[in-house]
Amino acid sequence: MPAIKIEPSYSIGEFADLVHLSAPTIRYYESQGLLKARRTTNGRRYFTTADIKWVKFLLHLKGTGMSISDLKQYVTWRAMGDGTIPNRLALLEKTQADFTKKYREVQHHLEILTDKINWYRQKEAGKTAGREPFADYLEKLGHEE
Repeated sequence: MPAIKIEPSYSIGEFADLVHLSAPTIRYYESQGLLKARRTTNGRRYFTTADIKWVKFLLHLKGTGMSISDLKQYVTWRAMGDGTIPNRLALLEKTQADFTKKYREVQHHLEILTDKINWYRQKEAGKTAGREPFADYLEKLGHEE
């Protein structure tokens, strides 16, 4: 007789720790339809390893800037099956385009910050003399804002 494989289950507190969210956030995700907890016979929530993977995926999408509203739409379409793949693909592509734009903006800010740090380091080391007004600095870099 084959052994019965029992899937691990986690209380809301254990689950929250595993996915690095608070229990109230887990409850909020559940209330928004992003996550579906199972219930014990006495009504207590529990989660599985599959739920951990699902929440981590949702957090990756959220990390790209996807709104809760868009996450909810994605979850709804996913539950509807393969007929919604074009919709999901379009949503993910839009999210990717928006994220790429934001990522470029962050890279631009980081470049200016890094260059300014380097300028101050050279100034402290006595390798640069005088003042460099910020507007001139941006113009020199071609980053007029």
